[in-house]
Amino acid sequence: MAKPAKKFQAARPDGELRQSQLVTTFGPGAIMDLIDHTVLIGGLDTWHFENGRTEIISEPRLRAALVERLRPLEIELGLNAFRKPPTTDDGNARPSVGVPAIEFPTWFVCQNEQCRTLARGRSLTVKKGRLWHDCEQSPKESPAVPVRFVAACRHGHLQDFPWMDYAHNRELCGTPRLKLVQDASGDVQGITVRCQCGASTSLGDALSMSLRCSGQRPWLGPDTHEHCEERLHLLVRTASNAYFAQVVSALSIPEPGKELQEAIDKHWLILQDATEEDIGVLLKLRAVKPDLERFDAGAVLDGIRSKRRGGDSAKAPTQIRSLEYKQLVSAPPESPGDLPASEDPFFAREHKLNTYPQGIRRVVLVPKLREVRAQVGFTRLEPVTPDVDGEFDLGVKTARIGLATDWLPALEIQGEGIFMQLDETAVRAWEERDAVQKRTDKLRRAHLLSAADNPGQGKFLGARYYLLHSLSHLLITAISLECGYSASAIRERIYCNPTRTDAQPMAAILLSTGTSGSEGTLGGLVDQGRHLVEHLRRAFDLGTLCSNDPICACHDPEDSAIGRYFEGAACHGCLFIAEPSCERFNRNLDRALVVPCIGHEDLAFFKVRP
Repeated sequence: MAKPAKKFQAARPDGELRQSQLVTTFGPGAIMDLIDHTVLIGGLDTWHFENGRTEIISEPRLRAALVERLRPLEIELGLNAFRKPPTTDDGNARPSVGVPAIEFPTWFVCQNEQCRTLARGRSLTVKKGRLWHDCEQSPKESPAVPVRFVAACRHGHLQDFPWMDYAHNRELCGTPRLKLVQDASGDVQGITVRCQCGASTSLGDALSMSLRCSGQRPWLGPDTHEHCEERLHLLVRTASNAYFAQVVSALSIPEPGKELQEAIDKHWLILQDATEEDIGVLLKLRAVKPDLERFDAGAVLDGIRSKRRGGDSAKAPTQIRSLEYKQLVSAPPESPGDLPASEDPFFAREHKLNTYPQGIRRVVLVPKLREVRAQVGFTRLEPVTPDVDGEFDLGVKTARIGLATDWLPALEIQGEGIFMQLDETAVRAWEERDAVQKRTDKLRRAHLLSAADNPGQGKFLGARYYLLHSLSHLLITAISLECGYSASAIRERIYCNPTRTDAQPMAAILLSTGTSGSEGTLGGLVDQGRHLVEHLRRAFDLGTLCSNDPICACHDPEDSAIGRYFEGAACHGCLFIAEPSCERFNRNLDRALVVPCIGHEDLAFFKVRP
C-alpha cells in the first residue's frame, strides 16, 4: 500500500506586522527587531502585492490637500493615491508577496564575554538561521547579535556606525580587528572600541563627534545616496527617536457636489479627455446619459478639469479640518429613529443638553465616522509636529518612503466619536484676560528658547490650542473610566483657529475610537456624549490637583535647566497620555489654563466646577 504524500509545510515569515503598524511605527525606513536579527523595512518600491492587485482607498479631500504640498519633494500622486499595505498568509510566506526587509545593521558583536569581537555579518557563519562567530577563546562557535548602535542624521539618513574610522581616529590600520568592550553598567560612557593594533576610543566621545553624513538611504536601495551636510549622530537602533512617522488624516464627510463627482468617477475612462467642444456629445452617450443628464455641461466639465488637477472637487480646501468643522457644527439635532444607513461613511447628530455648562456651546454625537490615514514620510532624532490644521511642514526634514511610486500607504479607520465645541464668545473673553495674556507670553518665550534644539516644532500655537489640547487629555482620561475603551484607544482631533486670522475661528475637540476592520465599533464611546457634564466634572477634579503638585503646578516653561519648554502645568501624573492618542507627543499642555491650579487660580477657563 502506497504511503500518503507528506503534507508540504510552508516556511513561516521571519516577522509579522499589522497593516496599521506599516503606516505608523514600522513604516518604510523603520528598524525592527526580530528574534535573531534586526532588519530595516523596505521602501514602497519594494512592496509586493498578490498578483499585482492592490486595495485602493479613496479620499478625495486628503489627496487634493497633498498633491500640491508633495510636489516640491518631487512626489507626484496618481489618481489612486492611497493603498493598503500588502497582506499575506503567515503560513505560506513567499518572496513575491509582502514587505521585504534588509538586514541592518550589518555589524555584529560576538556574545562570548572573553571575545566581544565586532565583525561584519558576511564574515560570520550561518547556522540554524543564526549568525555564529568562530572565537579563538572558545572551543566552539559563539552566537553573534546585531550591534545596538547605528548612525543617523536629522534628514532621516541612516548608516552603519563608522566603527573603523572611529576606532582609529580616521587613520589607516593594516590589520584591523575590533572589539566592543563594555563595563557592567552598559552605559555608552562605559563602552570602548578597541583594535588589536592598540587603538582604543570610548564610545562616549561619539556623542560629540563631528563625522559628516554620507546621505545613505538603505531602505530605498543600495545606490540611493543623496548629498547631505548634516552631522552624524550616534543612535541606539531601538531608541524611540529612531523613527517618527508623519501621518496625515482626513474624515470622510459629505461634500457639496459629491453626487456629480461620483458620476464623473464612474465614467472617468470616457470623460477623462473631454474638452469644451465635445462635452455635449459625450453626455449624450447611452452609457453616460442616465447618470449625468441632470447636471449642467459646464459643471461637468469643471469637475473633470478639477479631477485632472488632482482634486475631486474644485472647492476642496487645502486645510482639511476647516470643512470637517463646518460639517460637525452644522449637524442636525437628534430625532427618534434617525439612524445611519449602512453605506454612509459619516453620521453626526447634535445632542441637546438640558443645561450647557458655562463655556460649552455644542455637543455632537458621531455614531459613524470614517478616517483615512496616510503616511507621507518620516524623520529621525526629532519629530516634526503638525500645525493646528494637522499638516506637516514637509520641507523641513522629511525622509522619503519611496522613489518611483505615485501612491502612499494608508488605512481607513471605521469608528465613532464625540464632538464638543466651546463657546466662541467665552473663549475670546478668556483670551483677553491679563493673566492669560501674561501666561501666553511666557509660553511663547519658552517656545522660542526651544527653537535652536527643536527646529521642527513650527510656530507657537497660542493659548487657545493649549486650552483645547489640555482639556482633551483630561476628558480622555475621564471618559475612559466609563466607556469600556482604554485611554490609549481614544484619539483626539483638535479644531483650533484663533480669531485674529481671516479663516473661520474654531475651538472644538473630537474624541474618537476606531478600528481598521470593516465592522467599526460598538457605540461605547458615543453613548458617553449624553453624559458629558458628568465627564467634565470628573475632568475638572482630575486637573485641579496633581499627585506631583506643587512641583507640577509651579513648573516654569522658561527654565532652561529642565528643558521642558513645551508645557506649563503638565506631567505624567495629570495630563500625559499614551502617545498614539495625542497629536503632539504630549507637548503644548497646561492644565492651569483649563481648571484652577495651585498658584494659578486666575488662569482657568472653567473657574468653577461644571
